[in-house]
Amino acid sequence: MEIEPITVDFPLRGEWVAGTTPAERIPSHGTDALGQRYAYDFLRIEKERKGFKFFRASMLRYFLFGVQLDNCYGWSEPIHAPFAGTVIAAKDGWRERKRVHPLRDLAIAVKNGVLFDPKKISDLRSVSGNYIILKMPGKEIYAFFAHARTDSIQVHEGDEVRLGQHLADVGHSGNSTAPHLHFHLMDRANILEAQGIPCRFSEYEALHDNVWSKVTDGIPGMGEFIRYAT
Repeated sequence: MEIEPITVDFPLRGEWVAGTTPAERIPSHGTDALGQRYAYDFLRIEKERKGFKFFRASMLRYFLFGVQLDNCYGWSEPIHAPFAGTVIAAKDGWRERKRVHPLRDLAIAVKNGVLFDPKKISDLRSVSGNYIILKMPGKEIYAFFAHARTDSIQVHEGDEVRLGQHLADVGHSGNSTAPHLHFHLMDRANILEAQGIPCRFSEYEALHDNVWSKVTDGIPGMGEFIRYAT
């Protein structure tokens, strides 16, 4: 049975693309584990180029030496609360790699994925990086934000946050191959047992043929340029 998506605000400002989206496939990350059946990955890339070039350096430098985090477009951009709610978990302190390198980052992600065992895991941050879980008032709906920049989380467990409040910054912690925000909704706070919940965004603008158009209750498509609708 098809589930009606939950509508929330878009949690980023500026221009982004969905590197992973349930508009492309479900499960969007190829698995239902960790409540991420309908998960999104949002990153910032060059608008003038095809593909997902998310850094200012040359492609040659990226593949040979890697790119420093502060040369990545999306890194350290603020993440905002997509609804008012209660912070259930706020886990910071997991170190980021100072450079983004495709082979190394992919190898780490594959290794963590192969070795990941929910029965033995001692620290979810090895996969999720620094993360926040936010509960929607009066409902068993929880938002999960992953891969935040180290030492950027602005909230604590038990905090009541308002819509649009700055929660953390986009980072490259955990299983990340580029600075990005991993975002999804789930049905319980325990991510090891959670089932994913589909979500859409109440209002944003999408770029098509060099024209920005407002979208209401939408699910961004793969590679579609989107921005927060002010």
